[in-house]
Amino acid sequence: MSYLVVVAHPDDEVLGAGATMYKLAQKGHSVNVCILSGGVNARNRRPTTEELNDDVNNSMKLLGVDKVITGNFPNIELNTVPHIELVKFIEEAIIETKANVVFTHHPADLNNDHLHTSLACQAAVRLFQRRGEVQPLKELLFMEVPSSTEWGLNKTMNQYSPNTFIEIGEKNVNKKLEALSHYRGVMRDYPHPRSHDYIKGLASYRGGQAGMVYAESFESVFRRDF
Repeated sequence: MSYLVVVAHPDDEVLGAGATMYKLAQKGHSVNVCILSGGVNARNRRPTTEELNDDVNNSMKLLGVDKVITGNFPNIELNTVPHIELVKFIEEAIIETKANVVFTHHPADLNNDHLHTSLACQAAVRLFQRRGEVQPLKELLFMEVPSSTEWGLNKTMNQYSPNTFIEIGEKNVNKKLEALSHYRGVMRDYPHPRSHDYIKGLASYRGGQAGMVYAESFESVFRRDF
């Protein structure tokens, strides 16, 4: 199976699905990442470009990621990019990785780039219904990204509602935290959601919801050929 994680910024993929990515890679699946705004030029505490590239490469290598596809779309300005450009970029990533399953942001996340990534991804995954040579998608899942998903305040939109839980165990939670540690300037002190204690606590809570020893949760919004 080929899995593709489509995110707005570097580190979103680890925050949302890092332990699951590692688990899938350990099982021999192909795990790939598509980052729309790879430069994150508006990010507070941003390292140099060379350091950021090193952070991405080191984190993805640790998790066993096969390929990272990086775009140069503007940070915190994805709403200024024509929707079709984002869709086409993601479509190319789907074709290149032969993705069977796609993970992306929930559209009600606080971060506006997450919204536009999610909308573009929802359109891109329908590519197989427009082009017969493209392998049909099996599933699309929304991720839970600490400091964005739970901070969403727009109650006119459906909020994140997990219905899929992947058991990761303490070993994989720790691997996720280790992968995050490679990203300079991302982690914060507790009680910030991007802290060691919060992320491990969230995995414990999600595991408890499903009778598992630590879990990452997802919201499956499209599934076929089960």
